[in-house]
Amino acid sequence: MQTVLRLGGISKSFAGVQALDRVSFDLRAGEVHALVGENGAGKSTLIKVITGAHDPDEGTIEVNGRLVVENDPVRSRSLGIAAIYQQPALFPDLTVAENIAIGLEPGGPWRRIRWGERHRRARLLLDRIGAAIDPDADVRRLTMPEQQLVEIARALGADARILIMDEPTASLGDQEVEHLFRVIRELKAQGVGIIYISHRLEELPLVADRVTALRDGRLVGTKPMAEVDRAALIRMMVGRELDAVFPKVEVTPGEVVLSAEGLGCRASGVHGVTFLVRSGEILGIAGLVGAGRTELARVLFGLTPADQGTIRLAGRPEAIKAPDEAVALGIAYVPEDRRHHGVIPPMTIASNTTLATLRTLSRGGLIDRALERELASTMTRRMGVKAPSIATPVGHLSGGNQQKVALARWLSCKPRVLILDEPTQGIDVGAKAEIHRLMGELAQSGLAIIMISSELPEILGMSDRIAVMHGGTIVGTLDRADATQEVLLHLALGHPVGEAASR
Repeated sequence: MQTVLRLGGISKSFAGVQALDRVSFDLRAGEVHALVGENGAGKSTLIKVITGAHDPDEGTIEVNGRLVVENDPVRSRSLGIAAIYQQPALFPDLTVAENIAIGLEPGGPWRRIRWGERHRRARLLLDRIGAAIDPDADVRRLTMPEQQLVEIARALGADARILIMDEPTASLGDQEVEHLFRVIRELKAQGVGIIYISHRLEELPLVADRVTALRDGRLVGTKPMAEVDRAALIRMMVGRELDAVFPKVEVTPGEVVLSAEGLGCRASGVHGVTFLVRSGEILGIAGLVGAGRTELARVLFGLTPADQGTIRLAGRPEAIKAPDEAVALGIAYVPEDRRHHGVIPPMTIASNTTLATLRTLSRGGLIDRALERELASTMTRRMGVKAPSIATPVGHLSGGNQQKVALARWLSCKPRVLILDEPTQGIDVGAKAEIHRLMGELAQSGLAIIMISSELPEILGMSDRIAVMHGGTIVGTLDRADATQEVLLHLALGHPVGEAASR
């Protein structure tokens, strides 16, 4: 196969920190080449070099056998290189057709827009990838998977032959992932070369032809995907065996901390939910996308208050109508969307860590900055946050460290119940192990944890008991010893446990 992209000995440093050290990489036409590595391994820097956002300090870039000199984003696009990131870069107030047209149509103050032609081109590009999306729909009304498909269509309209996909499945459900994989197979058949970045190691054998691993800015190696398994990938990425991705700590559960009976909220579709969680216990909440897991968490935290059933804390009925009431009762919630609801990226680590405890840090209406720094320093050390200082903006941290800051904020409130929604989504395998270790320590300290996760290995590896949701309610609860992927999937699909067990 023709090599469409070749990087030779790429090096790049920032303020004396070596981000890339003589990294070589190549991409062939019609292949998916996976790029893996822990956060900070150099993946993002390498992609920015390819797309022209960064100039390399050393090394060469070749596209279709021709040396690229003085690369920049405009030149990169003209060479047929396009990148699709985890958060689509679309204009929400424009239509699908208008977003696709940006960068494709010639400019000029007297140019006349041919609306019919614009609509037809958008429809043709969307049909090419099997996307049933109305070209006249406003982008803000589209789901995240639909926005990703619009970005792919726009890239194809620009005749992209080198497509970079950065964590494309992080916010997708199983059916949406399968559709994306079908699109990828069609693009491969059309000769498009795809660089595929994902922390979901289990999906790489389904989509990738080769895999390259980076570690600490250096190339570890490139291998055919068929020759490596999950364990080998982890060794390549972290440089050691990582048997303890799920370091489950055995804890004898204590008294019931939180329970729900017939809990429901008409607005969110949650109904008839009954469960309990004990001190020192991790209760996993499993289910397919749309089953009501996040909606249940929002009900418990008072974001969408319950209008049916009862919530009890330590046996006492409580009506939780708002998040501040939940916090006062000792309930903490780390939501799924880390960057939008978990942390505030422009603010410092110290400010993010103390947001939930400002009342205790205030004197006469003014924040005691010395107390704030002391609390933030204590909590970030406890969480193992890796950063130059607590004055560092959270947006500069890796995904795993951002998650630790979100945890630190709520743990500073000394909660009795911690609700974690997708606690390791979009972070690398090493950071996952650290988050799981922290969860084990928190359970040992007596905290009751409710963990929502789409990853069955995480649910099975970290939970003491597992409640499975389907159609807005809990359809079954299993002890750790009785739970298997097969049983959980049968319950998640709405089948009874007996049917799963009999197969």
